[in-house]
Amino acid sequence: MATPSGARGTARPATTHPHPATPGTPLVLTGANVVLPTGTVENGRLSIDGPRITAEVSPNAHVTDLTGHYVVPGFIDIHNHGGGGASFTSGTADDVVTGIHTHRLHGTTTLVASTVTGDMDFLAQRAGLLSELAEQGDIAGIHFEGPFISPCRKGAHSEELLRDPDPAAVRKLIDAARGQAKMVTLATELPGGIDSVRLLAEHGVIAAIGHTDATYEQTVEAIDAGATVATHLFNAMPPLGHRAPGPIAALLEDERITVELINDGTHLHPAALQLAFHHAGAARVAFITDAMDAAGFGDGTYMLGPLEVEVSEGVARLVEGGSIAGSTLTLDRAFRRAVTVDRLPVADVVTALSANPAKLLGLYDTVGSLEPGKYADLVVLDADFALKGVMRRGEWVVDPQLG
Repeated sequence: MATPSGARGTARPATTHPHPATPGTPLVLTGANVVLPTGTVENGRLSIDGPRITAEVSPNAHVTDLTGHYVVPGFIDIHNHGGGGASFTSGTADDVVTGIHTHRLHGTTTLVASTVTGDMDFLAQRAGLLSELAEQGDIAGIHFEGPFISPCRKGAHSEELLRDPDPAAVRKLIDAARGQAKMVTLATELPGGIDSVRLLAEHGVIAAIGHTDATYEQTVEAIDAGATVATHLFNAMPPLGHRAPGPIAALLEDERITVELINDGTHLHPAALQLAFHHAGAARVAFITDAMDAAGFGDGTYMLGPLEVEVSEGVARLVEGGSIAGSTLTLDRAFRRAVTVDRLPVADVVTALSANPAKLLGLYDTVGSLEPGKYADLVVLDADFALKGVMRRGEWVVDPQLG
């Protein structure tokens, strides 16, 4: 629990070594600005015992002084295709773990693994592999982005493998995921789209509107049928028009919709991001990475499903056609940009990176905020909002006191 503290000191640079205290020793983080759901506690104190945040301080706790820093909840990414040179769509189980760890080093303590368009049998097979990792607690579930999307707005998806969202096909992927399917992105205007939205809602799976060529009216119909998320708002959908407002207006105006935003400086102009925040409000925004293999790894040539991608200066584009092909973003960079470039309040950014995605996934009772009883998933940022520490389940992934 965060309470005022008189501790002072300066945290040293971050490394990825284990914490010097004996494993299992209770911890107390002192001196930082601790961002809670009720506001920011300056010179705060956070107590941790085992994997969880506690209300009481243990007398034998190891004290870590984080004066001059921020402590925020661990980031939650609901749309991520890979990282560290590894793909969630085509890699082995070890590859997937590599990608997960890469994003943990950048503050993402809870992650949903996203696939891209592929053959239905292949996607079902991938769902089986990813569901095992979800059952082990490595990921928080599976997001199917494609193949049920519009060829008019396919982005970095193979057009030859696209198909209409027939409910039977959607059900095949849900069943293959063995209860670990969390979200399916659909072009809901396609044949079977509305029925598939209803199917997903009935099974407790998020129906996300994206890669769509829908009209305003068709989007409203999908929302009324049970869709609750806009997949990377503005991207892969018709632009906002004054006579034909399209899906963007419908998604922004409806309080039932959470809008995903990719805040990497490439996918969105700052004015578009501000527009989304102004109309949707912080409570309806979820920052995502839409990351592919190159996140946390570097420039080069990669494969996104069957398509070749060239990453240059951190921007991923298809070799054929030049469409943006996901991102190389990590959520610590999204946080820092939102605060320092977009000038958004820290509390609003925390809401978009942690609380909102936790609520979408039905996990807010265990993650998404710094409260007693929840997992000790947190990120330490310096005064300039650069990442200095990451803790997951009470153990340092990046220790702010070593270096």
